[in-house]
Amino acid sequence: MPNPSAAMIVIGDEILSGRTRDSNMHHMAQQLSEVGIDLREVRMIGDERGTIIAAVQALARAYDHVFTSGGIGPTHDDITADCIAAAFDREIDVRDDARQILAEFYRKTGTELNQARLRMARIPEGATLIDNPVSAAPGFRVENVHVMAGVPAVFQAMVASVLPTLTGGAPLISETLRVERGEGDIAGPLGEVAEAHPDLSIGSYPFQRDGRFGAHLVVRGQDRAEVDRAMARLKAIFA
Repeated sequence: MPNPSAAMIVIGDEILSGRTRDSNMHHMAQQLSEVGIDLREVRMIGDERGTIIAAVQALARAYDHVFTSGGIGPTHDDITADCIAAAFDREIDVRDDARQILAEFYRKTGTELNQARLRMARIPEGATLIDNPVSAAPGFRVENVHVMAGVPAVFQAMVASVLPTLTGGAPLISETLRVERGEGDIAGPLGEVAEAHPDLSIGSYPFQRDGRFGAHLVVRGQDRAEVDRAMARLKAIFA
C-alpha cells in the first residue's frame, strides 16, 4: 500500500524576492520522510490572495495532506488565514479559545494584546487549532490543510505538534556511496542497477574536490533488504 502523499506551500513575498532564505521546506521534507509520508510537490508563492486560494484548492484535491508556512502573523500583509477560509468557503473571525491562548501568553510576558496581535486569533470556522509552544499564536487545520507560521523555530514546533496526529506509512531509508569517478563512467552501471530495482529511487549527485571528480550515489526506498541489496551491488561494481 503506498504511503500517504503530501504537498507544501511556502508563502511570502520575502521568499520570492530573496530577502529571506526558506528553511521550512527542508525541515518538512526530512520530518515527513521519517514518518512515511511522501512529499510530492512544493510551491513557493507570494502574498497574493488569488494565488494562495488557487494553490490551496488545487493541492488539497491532489494530495492527502497539505502544509503551508507563512502569512499568519499580526501585520496587514499576513493574509493566509483569510485565504484558507475563502478556499474552503468558510467564515473567519476571532475565536474564543485562540483569543484565550494569546491573552494568557501576553499576560505572562506583560505585553498588551492589541488589535494587531488579536489578528492571530482569527481562525476559519470549524478549524482545529495547532499548538504553538514557542510564541502561543496557534496554527490551524481545515480539512486536510495544515496552516503554520513562517518563522522557522515556530514552524518546527508546530510540525512537532502536527505529525503525531497523522498516520504515515513506511519511513524512507537512504544510503549513500561515494565514488571517485566521472558521471560518464557511472551512468551505464548505475542505470542497470536502477532497472533491476524499480521500487527504489537511485540517484547520482556529482562533486569536484581538489581536482578530482566523483559522485555520491544515493539509494532510497522503504524496504531495508532491497536497499541493502542495491548498495551491495553498487559497491561490488565500483569497488
